[in-house]
Amino acid sequence: MPRRDWTRAELIVAFNLYCKIPFGRIHIRNPLIIELAKAIGRTPSAVSWKLANFARLDPALKRRNIAGATHGAQAEVNIWNEFNNNWESLAFESERLLENMTGRTPEVVEETQTFPEGGTRETLVRARINQGFFRAAVLAAYGVRCCITGLSIAQLLNASHIVPWVVDVKNRTNPRNGLCLNAIHDRAFDCGLLTVTPDLKIKLSPKLKVKAADTAVQEFFWRFENASISLPRRFAPDETFLRYHNEKIFSSR
Repeated sequence: MPRRDWTRAELIVAFNLYCKIPFGRIHIRNPLIIELAKAIGRTPSAVSWKLANFARLDPALKRRNIAGATHGAQAEVNIWNEFNNNWESLAFESERLLENMTGRTPEVVEETQTFPEGGTRETLVRARINQGFFRAAVLAAYGVRCCITGLSIAQLLNASHIVPWVVDVKNRTNPRNGLCLNAIHDRAFDCGLLTVTPDLKIKLSPKLKVKAADTAVQEFFWRFENASISLPRRFAPDETFLRYHNEKIFSSR
């Protein structure tokens, strides 16, 4: 059978799965890989290998000396760069392509995110689909565990934006603009009661000191002061985004 080059649409959807499947679950028995392979007329082995090719480009994996495939095609580099130059657009495009190829309806976020008032239905649908992609990508990067506590109950975890959704449109769906946090620490992070420094240490606001005698505050917050967060397997948080949170959102006094 003659070799068939991967199309741009196939590569975009493969990268979508690379973002959303936890690293240790990228293999030929994964149902999402089998589903995509069937939809595009390829083998699960070919699809899982393509995801491994994307892994070789991930700086977070290189820093941890975790290797993906040892070589790959320029087309994969091009798709990697397309996403990293325009996460907002490519996340939505990849979700729509995945739906068209497999019939799988994209996951959407309905809950706490504040969307622009007066937006069209199309704008709101796009925002919710992109939020669904962002959540899946961030939770997968952290192995579905809170990076502060290690909590692994998905229903209690949030994909927390480091730079808020309303502030940086370009990086709304960039997984490097996210942390996997449990619901309590997610809320504290949003309020500026805690931050993560560029060297990935947890820093607490002095405002929590007034509650230092509260045993719950001690248990949920102060025992984590100056601890390092658990590093993601990919898409490590961008220092620029962390610095923004430190300077613009964190309550330092």
